[in-house]
Amino acid sequence: LYTGEREILLPPDDLALFYKKRELSIQMDFVPHPNEYFVLKDRDNEKNTALAKWDNQNKKIIPILELAKGLWGVVPRNKEQRFAIDALMNDQIPLVTLVGKAGTGKTMLALAAGLVKVLDEAVYTKMLVSRSIFPLGRDLGALPGELEEKLRPWMQPIYDNFEFLLSSKSAGRDRRVSYKTIMEFGEVEIEALTYIRGRTIPKQWMVVDEAQNLTPHEIKTIVTRAGEGTKIILTGDPYQIDNPYIDSTNNGISYVAEKFKDQSLGAQVYMTKGERSPLAELASNIL
Repeated sequence: LYTGEREILLPPDDLALFYKKRELSIQMDFVPHPNEYFVLKDRDNEKNTALAKWDNQNKKIIPILELAKGLWGVVPRNKEQRFAIDALMNDQIPLVTLVGKAGTGKTMLALAAGLVKVLDEAVYTKMLVSRSIFPLGRDLGALPGELEEKLRPWMQPIYDNFEFLLSSKSAGRDRRVSYKTIMEFGEVEIEALTYIRGRTIPKQWMVVDEAQNLTPHEIKTIVTRAGEGTKIILTGDPYQIDNPYIDSTNNGISYVAEKFKDQSLGAQVYMTKGERSPLAELASNIL
């Protein structure tokens, strides 16, 4: 799977030049992919590093976007999360895939960036959030109630993330905002992917969670719904697949990451370090 990043060992003078000029043009023994991220390391002292990315248009290495206060109060805890924030906040990249194991912060960062772009900066008219609907274990069968009530058990992880992000402690705001309030105002919409065929979705921030459960055909149907000014973020873990008909190599998110790695309209971040809790990280590694 294309990881979207690589390490580059540099002479100390080149790294110092990058810090000074905020750009670097060097001969490399590989051809970088558009929007590929780099960890620049001093070859004499590997503790001396810098995070950068490839500017495909100008053919040079440039620094990533650094936000001192993080996204909506969420401060990045590792280099992959910093790469993810750079890709999410770049309006010139309309397709971002965030791939990683449980607890790496994929969905949290996608939603936090969406709140900034929709509510604070008004770059997009609203946020559309959805998840692929596949049960873990035995299905409970048909659920009662209207569509919103039927979707709630599937979408509860999304609601949990919104509740955390919109709390005053996380957002750093004076008053607590309920996710129900922003949904009532139409700024956030949560729906099933089942009814997306035939739609055109313009100027929206679209998050598709658990995209590893989608087939390449389904993922094509979703991405081709994007209208003018829409950004699509696909999140998922290819090693947590509930769909019995696909695997870690032929699922939707792996398919998109591979097909878009040479396209300037896409960026991929492979997230490896879990930040949910020490227990969740240990369980993800040893079970």
